[in-house]
Amino acid sequence: MRKVKTGYLKPGMKVARLVYNSSRQVLLNRGVILNDGYIKRLKELKIPALYIDDGLGLELAVDDIIADETRVKAISSLKEMFNPKFSNVLAKNIIVPKAVLESVQHIITEVLNKSNTVINLADIRTSDDYTFAHSVNVCVLALVTGRALGYNHQKLYNLAVGAILHDIGKIRVPNEILNKSGKLTWEEFEIIKKHSDWGYEILQSKLDISIASRVAVYQHHERFNGEGYPQGLAGVQIHEFAQIIGLVDMYDAIVADRVYRPGFPAHEAFEMIAGSGDVLFRFEIVKAFLDYVAVYPAGTWVELNTGEQAVVIATQVGLSLRPQIKFFLDQMAN
Repeated sequence: MRKVKTGYLKPGMKVARLVYNSSRQVLLNRGVILNDGYIKRLKELKIPALYIDDGLGLELAVDDIIADETRVKAISSLKEMFNPKFSNVLAKNIIVPKAVLESVQHIITEVLNKSNTVINLADIRTSDDYTFAHSVNVCVLALVTGRALGYNHQKLYNLAVGAILHDIGKIRVPNEILNKSGKLTWEEFEIIKKHSDWGYEILQSKLDISIASRVAVYQHHERFNGEGYPQGLAGVQIHEFAQIIGLVDMYDAIVADRVYRPGFPAHEAFEMIAGSGDVLFRFEIVKAFLDYVAVYPAGTWVELNTGEQAVVIATQVGLSLRPQIKFFLDQMAN
């Protein structure tokens, strides 16, 4: 199984993972054989990539951290929260929808049940659903990190709520800025930066959201070296939840495909995050996260220093730089 950009898809390729949208509609099922019509429609929907079955007979069972249905329900509940009919009221201090908090509990349960699963897959998301899918992924990745740090259930819940709502302040950002495909102007970026303050304002009177979760939303763009915003906090001044959410927010943004650029390969994203320890984020948090990241996801073709080629079949927790590989004798003989 490998990830293929939509522009490189060809008729006859076999879909390896379910493709869906935030309205819970299945666009393509696993096992479907692509034709010209499917490929054209994927391009129209701005689906950036698909996971394709290589047909190598490896039977790679690459598990996601959470089930597709759980992910889709969470994305759908967030999308409803950002609905203009609802968000105008939400910004005036009503409660966060129950469905969002229920999704958090389901995600926690599934993450705790996958304690030996590393992050092998990049979620496929449409450009229209990016904000919602990103927030769900940040929640999942934050929980993986919190679990690695030994958090109990209550701490995991408060962390997850802050993570899934970390961009709630973007409700107040004009759509023409939020969805802009090109580079932001200085003035537009200054507006985007206000989403941390706005998120905290929206949540500050909500009794069902913990103080720690609200602070995490407010501080998730602060950086360990003091070069973040909105307050320019540094080191231990930054809540640990905020450091975790800031780290996984950055990682997910790096690997995700966007309209204006493709996502970075997993090994490049790993290297970027690895270099951020005690600079952008506390080293212990960076290490806890990277122990659960596959540098070379299952299905990746690699070339060894001997010149031999192989495919990655698995990565064990804590051994990100030492994946299990499989050689192909017929190819080695060529």
